[in-house]
Amino acid sequence: MATGRTSSVTPVAGVVGNAGCWPELGWRPDAALRMFGMRRSGNHAVANWLQRNAPHGQALFFNNCKSGRGPLAHHQGVERNAVQLARHDTRDLAGLGATLEAGGLLLISYEDTVPSDFGLERPVSGDLDETLLSDDILLLRGFLNWSASLLKKLQRNPDFTVAYRSASVLRAIDSYRKMLELVAQADDLALTVIDYDVWIHDAEYRSALLDRLGLPCVDNTLGKVQRYGGGSSFDTPEAGADFDLRTDQRWQRMSGDAEYQAILHIAARDTALLAALSRHYPDDAKKLASLADQTPIEAGGLR
Repeated sequence: MATGRTSSVTPVAGVVGNAGCWPELGWRPDAALRMFGMRRSGNHAVANWLQRNAPHGQALFFNNCKSGRGPLAHHQGVERNAVQLARHDTRDLAGLGATLEAGGLLLISYEDTVPSDFGLERPVSGDLDETLLSDDILLLRGFLNWSASLLKKLQRNPDFTVAYRSASVLRAIDSYRKMLELVAQADDLALTVIDYDVWIHDAEYRSALLDRLGLPCVDNTLGKVQRYGGGSSFDTPEAGADFDLRTDQRWQRMSGDAEYQAILHIAARDTALLAALSRHYPDDAKKLASLADQTPIEAGGLR
């Protein structure tokens, strides 16, 4: 985790972060944020929102960085001011930094990376000088809608077998549980937690988060659908369409799916997951726990 920084829990209102000059870029942003979130947790919607509220209207976003490596060289794409850059425009980092004036936002994101799995011997961002970071963000989403969205996304790929899909979701659930457990240490680790379920419905919550992160409130809307990951797992709106507000209904739409039911029955027997959910998403915990008392296959069901 980032060290040597003021905790994001008690920021000074209206004051941007303490990011320094990033040597590879030759650029000094006002704020440098690192964001962790499981896939299908609203990562790109939140990243787009942060960019739209960048100081001085300029932002540089390094998407889906590779854990354990330097993020500026190991990522899945770069955006400047919320516009994706061609790969050849991102190879020369010094040249890229020269296109930016002093000030602005540098945003680094990780997907399916649990920061607590890393440490001093193997830092999550490789040899990055973490004192350059202003804040770390932990992005969360309720378990039932998140798991339904993840499975539905995997089901849309015809090359994935049932066994592969189920194994992928179950591994992700273990990482998801670790993410939830980190919330209890948010104050000590200088983590700013963003609950996607609240973020999507509460403009005041979004505004308070911007203030907490030291960013100006320029555009506090949800923005448009992002094209990363094919957009919504359930619907296929084109990039630029209005944001889908039905993200809190995903599990209901998957409730009759046998594959989803099987995964939930397994997850319901994970006591550590249920304990973490009880602290942060008690309604999900209650629904999931009710499955633990049910027998997935009745006696004599296999013949």
